[in-house]
Amino acid sequence: MEQAGRGLRIAAWTSGAVGALLLVGPVALFGAGYTAAQVSGSSMEPTYSIGERVLFERTDPGEIRRGDVVLYRAPDRYEGKAALGRVIGTGGDRVAQRPGAPVTVNGAPLTEPYVKDGDPSGTPLAYDVAVPEGRLFLLGDFRSDARDSRYFLDDRSGTVAGTSVLGRATSGRGALVGLGLPMLLGAVLAVTALVSALAARTARRRERPWVALTPPA
Repeated sequence: MEQAGRGLRIAAWTSGAVGALLLVGPVALFGAGYTAAQVSGSSMEPTYSIGERVLFERTDPGEIRRGDVVLYRAPDRYEGKAALGRVIGTGGDRVAQRPGAPVTVNGAPLTEPYVKDGDPSGTPLAYDVAVPEGRLFLLGDFRSDARDSRYFLDDRSGTVAGTSVLGRATSGRGALVGLGLPMLLGAVLAVTALVSALAARTARRRERPWVALTPPA
């Protein structure tokens, strides 16, 4: 019985420690790998609406691809506030557009089903720029209501540094599943630890010897 009680106590401590790690660890990792922001403008409609909360995956500049929606901060733009934009061109690309015409990248017109009202232009602006290495050319999905790279063409062709990206938009489903499974296992282990601790306490009580009381003379 003594061995059983000791085994239950060890099981309780082990399950509790591992359970706590699985409950706290994923939350810490999630915070390190993801960030969230609330949309405050209409430049990315209809993809993202004002007030919508978006989850962003922190990513290396070299992993950013055309079509990604990114959260970025350019210190000399938007009063230093973070902004949303869709990556249209990366280092080495040539991005061009004429009013009323589709955007072209390296001479090929883009198919952009995500733009507001199906209008890839939105303004009378025309441009033809080469994207420097390590930088990104960004446009909003609501082209007539987005103050994006087109409005900063005199500053490195309107591009921003890849290192200015804070995160890439994600649906968050995979992240939440990856977060939830370890936490669920951690909760199961925590319950197991509690049950083992109660069983060990019961076993310990049973181990205590009975003492015969002598009645008073």
